Amino acid sequence: MPNRLSPLLSAALFCVVSSVQASEELTIYTHPSFASEWGPGPAITEAFEEQCDCQVNLVALDSGGDILQRLRLEGSSSSADLVLGLDTGTMETARQTGLLAPHDIDLSALTLPVDWSDSLFVPYDWGYFAFVYNTEQLPTPPASLDDLINAPDDLKIIIQDPRTSTPGLGLLLWMRSVYGDQAPEKWVKLKNKILTTTKSWSDGYFSLFMNGEAPMILSYSTSPAYHMAIDKTDQYQAVQFEEGHYLQVEVAALVEASEHKALGRKFLEFMLTRDFQRHIPLKNVMYPATDLGAELPGVFSKLIQPETTLYFDPAEVASNRSRWLNEWLDAMTR
Repeated sequence: MPNRLSPLLSAALFCVVSSVQASEELTIYTHPSFASEWGPGPAITEAFEEQCDCQVNLVALDSGGDILQRLRLEGSSSSADLVLGLDTGTMETARQTGLLAPHDIDLSALTLPVDWSDSLFVPYDWGYFAFVYNTEQLPTPPASLDDLINAPDDLKIIIQDPRTSTPGLGLLLWMRSVYGDQAPEKWVKLKNKILTTTKSWSDGYFSLFMNGEAPMILSYSTSPAYHMAIDKTDQYQAVQFEEGHYLQVEVAALVEASEHKALGRKFLEFMLTRDFQRHIPLKNVMYPATDLGAELPGVFSKLIQPETTLYFDPAEVASNRSRWLNEWLDAMTR
């Protein structure tokens, strides 16, 4: 989850500029919350620049979906050396573009809930999608996905668009993994509870949810950690659903057109070190992808612990994504 809990996010270009003239530049397409001053980007790029004799430029696009779209549009003329912010819901589609290069690095340090041996994508964090609720607005939230779908229509939620947002796609996959072919009719029932569907996670979280527009929002099981550690409040909590929670693994990859592949691979290796991973828990508000010295803050012990991990193989997502999106669109317009 990129530091999805920063109070201010900019969708504009954000660059971390080195004060020293560097011999190489590394351009990374990412999302605004990773690049923001509250996110992990500034500290991570500073740490990497200290050892690489290079300058790291973070180009912040609106969302994970926009990263993929920009990569497709630019093709072999892309100015990106790396893309950081895709996930297990979008990575197979990115693979099929043919615009990414093998990373050729050792992944043995990874500690994920699923086995990982991919030749193109390097994970840097992971987490579970969950509905976060305002305990002051909603003292007793639905205890399951089924309870949410069958709740009175005056319970309003905020979700994200699965065409542009990785959490939005995550909910689509969550619904599909629980309900299978019945998912379209479940969407029809859920539709009347949806206050709005935002383009990105940050659009809904800060502008709407944090301003009390709805008592629940699609987010992450880790989101309350930021509020507890930084805002010093237990007001925002995640609901543990009986059916289980859908897993997201966030990844980075090397762009085939890059003229700095060796440097890009060094950054991918750096992602698996403590100097990168230690910034993940409270700046990206997710679980680190390794246990190399990335100790979790105490508030993480207060988070929900899903008993069932829901997950589709990325290839299965890619082969069904268009059909499942069309089913969702049809349900939303009935």
